Amino acid sequence: MSHDVTTPSTGLAALPGIDMPGVRAYPPRLSAFTQHFWNGLRQGAWQTSCCQDCQRQTFPPKPLCPHCWSPKVGWSPLSQRGLLYSWTRIHAAPAVFTAESPYAVGIVDLDSSIRVACRLVDVPGQAFTPDMPMEMVVLHYEDGPLFAARPCTPA
Repeated sequence: MSHDVTTPSTGLAALPGIDMPGVRAYPPRLSAFTQHFWNGLRQGAWQTSCCQDCQRQTFPPKPLCPHCWSPKVGWSPLSQRGLLYSWTRIHAAPAVFTAESPYAVGIVDLDSSIRVACRLVDVPGQAFTPDMPMEMVVLHYEDGPLFAARPCTPA
């Protein structure tokens, strides 16, 4: 099932969501800082840390700006679309992901100039190719969200 909603915290369009069976094979490590990201992602908010001094975004979110070392960081929305830079399909997966293989992973260059490595969602009849337009999505597992990318649907 797919979800299309507005993120209450930002008023921006939420990432499309896809319901996934079961639990995440390798859940993310949560910290006091990253909890904001994961709670937001659960509601479709696609955001990252942004330095209040140099105005640069960083992904994954960090409590200290790696560009100017400022501790003054806030949260800002990320672009929900980008281009596929590179991808691969994993057939011989690590033990924790064996049940999910084969699966695709890739690098997406977001329109907001951030490069993200993530799972890719297959769309029947569409092969992954470099520079293809992609959109970010939320995979809703029983124990929490993960982000992924899929080819943009034709308009």
